[in-house]
Amino acid sequence: MIVIHRSVSYRRADRQHIDEKRHAPAGDGVRAAGTPGTADVTLAPMPSIDRAATPWRAARRTAAEAAAALPTEDVPLHRAVGRVLAAAVRARADLPGSDTAAMDGYAVAGAGPWRVLGRVLAGGPAWPHELGAGQAVEIMTGAVVPGGTVAVLPYETADLTAAAAPARTHIRRAGEDARAGAELAGPGRLITPAVAGLLAQGGADTVPVHRRPRVALVVTGDEVVGAGVPGAGQVRDVFGPMVSALVAAAGATPVERMLLGDDPGLLADRLTGPDADVVVVTGSSSAGAADHLHRVLEKLGARRLVDRVACRPGGPQLLAVLPDGRWVAGLPGNPFAGLVAAVTVLEPLLYALSGRPVPVAPRLPVRGDVVVAAPVTRLVPVRLAGDHAVVVPGSRPASLAGAAAGDALAVLEDGWADGAPADLIPLR
Repeated sequence: MIVIHRSVSYRRADRQHIDEKRHAPAGDGVRAAGTPGTADVTLAPMPSIDRAATPWRAARRTAAEAAAALPTEDVPLHRAVGRVLAAAVRARADLPGSDTAAMDGYAVAGAGPWRVLGRVLAGGPAWPHELGAGQAVEIMTGAVVPGGTVAVLPYETADLTAAAAPARTHIRRAGEDARAGAELAGPGRLITPAVAGLLAQGGADTVPVHRRPRVALVVTGDEVVGAGVPGAGQVRDVFGPMVSALVAAAGATPVERMLLGDDPGLLADRLTGPDADVVVVTGSSSAGAADHLHRVLEKLGARRLVDRVACRPGGPQLLAVLPDGRWVAGLPGNPFAGLVAAVTVLEPLLYALSGRPVPVAPRLPVRGDVVVAAPVTRLVPVRLAGDHAVVVPGSRPASLAGAAAGDALAVLEDGWADGAPADLIPLR
C-alpha cells in the first residue's frame, strides 16, 4: 500500500525540486525533481505475485493494438511530411489536367515529313490551332500538346523527314495518373516526400492528419546525473537523448525530460502531472527496493496490459493505461535493455496513437554465435552484410556499444540457429 499525503509543505518542496537543475547546464531543457523523503510515503512490501511474462511478439502486438489514434487536425501540406493521414485525400482535378509533352522535342501530326510552325513552352499559351497532317511545333516538357498531335519526337532522336511517327508517342494523356475525385492516399498512410508531392499535384493545400503524441520522459534513480562526467556511484542519463530520438523518429513529440529521485510520492505526482499522452518511466519497472512503478500504478488505479516480457534483455518492462486515458511505458534502467523495451512496447504504441501501422520488419539470414532458449526471445544488434546480417559481438544489457555499432536488432526466437532468417528492427 502507498499512502501519499499531499500537504502545503509537500507542494513547496515539490516546486523547489522541480525548479532546480541537477548537474545540468542552464537552458538544456532538463528538469530535476526530488530526493527521498520529500513526500510522506508509506510503502508496503512488494506483493509476491507470480506474473507470467508476456511473449515478445504478443507484447509488441498488444502495444500496437492497445490505443486508438489521436484526434485529427489539418496542417499545411509543406509541414505534413512524417505525419499520418487521418482521412483519404482525393484529386481535385485530372492528373495531368491535359495531354502534355513528356519530352522536349517536336509535336507532330499525321505522317512526315513535318514542317515546324512555331514553339510551345511549358506554362505558356497553348498552340491556338489544331495541327494538320505534315505539321509540327517545337514543344517543351510539360507543355500542352496541340490538337491533332500524334506523337512528340524527342530532340535526341527527331527526324523531321521521316515518313511516319514512331510507335512511342511521348505524350502524357489527361487523367492517366488519376481522375478527378480519385483517392490519392488513404487514411493511415505515412506522408513521405513523394506522397506530399503527389498530394500537391492533386491540388491539396492542407491535409487531415492525426495529432502527434506528446511524450514525457521520467528518468528515475538517485544515482542519475543529467550532464557532464558522473562521479563515483553515479551514472549519466542516457535515456534522455536516446528515448527522445526514438520518440521523434516514431512521429511523436518529446515534451519533457525529468530526472527524479527514487521517491514513490514524486513518481506518482509525475505520472499524473505532465500534459502528455504517454509518460515513459525508466529505471523503476523491476522488483528492487527502489523500483516503485508497479505499486504507484496500482495506487493510481492503472490497468496493466503488459507486465514483464519474455525477452532478453529488457524483460522487466510494462505498459499500462491510467484512468484518465494516458499511457505509461516502463523501461528497465540498463541502457541496452531499456532500448529493447522501447522498441517492444513504446514504439508500437506511438505508431498506434499516430494512426500508423507498425512497419513490416525486413527478414534476413542472421549469422552469429547466440544461444536462444525457449520461451525467451533474444534481441541482439546486427550489422547488415549484403544478403544477410551478422551479430555484433559482446552486447550486454548495460552497454550501448553493440547497438551503436549495429544497423538493426535481430529478433531471435525459439528454433533459430546460426544462419537462419530473423526479423530485423532498424536502429538507424
